[in-house]
Amino acid sequence: MTPAERRRRLLAAGFALPLLAWRTGAAQGLRPTPACGADGTAPSATPPQTAGPYYMPNSPQRGVLVEAGDSAPRLLLVGRVLTTACRPVAGALLDVWHCDAEGHYDNAGFRHRGHLFADASGAYRLETIVPGLYPGRTRHIHIRVQAPNGRPLTTQLYFPEEPDNAGDGLWQRRLEITFAPRAGAPAQAGRFDFVLDG
Repeated sequence: MTPAERRRRLLAAGFALPLLAWRTGAAQGLRPTPACGADGTAPSATPPQTAGPYYMPNSPQRGVLVEAGDSAPRLLLVGRVLTTACRPVAGALLDVWHCDAEGHYDNAGFRHRGHLFADASGAYRLETIVPGLYPGRTRHIHIRVQAPNGRPLTTQLYFPEEPDNAGDGLWQRRLEITFAPRAGAPAQAGRFDFVLDG
């Protein structure tokens, strides 16, 4: 089997995991990032990006950011937090914020804002909505990831095949969420593994 075929098989296997996590209510047994051992190379750290003007500290601890009245498509995002040595980061903090379906950030409260912690295997599971388009930007989600007692990594996640990606000066293909086929699932199911220095 060629390295390209091996990568395709690993990605295909990884697509089924978010759907299983949605149905079972847990993100157990997630495989490491394909770069961790798939071709013998260590992954590089996830690139940092600006927090933007709307970060707010002290968000509530919760893994579900779906709000009453949300009509936007649901998004289930799962993955792991790993080091560049492919070790899981148990208890990593993930602080998430994004705009609503109309492109507005809640700057008075905590709608579509919250933080959660990775489990002992570095796995996390977030339920939210597909954010709208903020003026001048492509569709994106802000996340700050921090290992216990480590330095925070602030970055942004993007959606593949968005018309505004190419025109957004911050967009990076490497920061795109990998989506599984819908296959009747009640939400878009995506995966992103964060890799922290260390």
